[in-house]
Amino acid sequence: MAASHRRLPKNMNTLDQQLANKLGFSGLIPFILITLVCWVVEPGWLGYFIKGQLLYGIAILSFLGGLHWGVALMLQDRPAGEIRQSLLWGVTPTILAWCSLINVGVGFFVQILGFVVAYQVDKRLYLRYAMPEWFLVLRYRLTCIVVTALALTFIAANVRA
Repeated sequence: MAASHRRLPKNMNTLDQQLANKLGFSGLIPFILITLVCWVVEPGWLGYFIKGQLLYGIAILSFLGGLHWGVALMLQDRPAGEIRQSLLWGVTPTILAWCSLINVGVGFFVQILGFVVAYQVDKRLYLRYAMPEWFLVLRYRLTCIVVTALALTFIAANVRA
């Protein structure tokens, strides 16, 4: 690792992997439940759950960007350009998420794209941050489930409406 890339503080490298996994997968509960409800609820209620899915996606996509702010502020001795890049990327998922409010069809496409792009960027930046490898594996698994839930909710919205 280059001298300008300091590792995260020791306590960050010893994160409780089990707790992170439990919390990460717990965060999927609303995505999964809302998806299932969209397939069984009376069609008159469907719009509320579709909106709920999009709103929860906005919150989580924004959270993913915020992680970069936290990490960028914790790292020391990084070039100003790298810190700037991390901070700029940190707000990008929130802006993408906000764009998902345009309409339902566009919203689901924007969020699916946003989660996939966020994972791809995270793959590159997390290496720079020296994040533990298991964290990127967790992010991949969570992203796959979120994208699937969003896609199935979109399908339900179009099949059941």
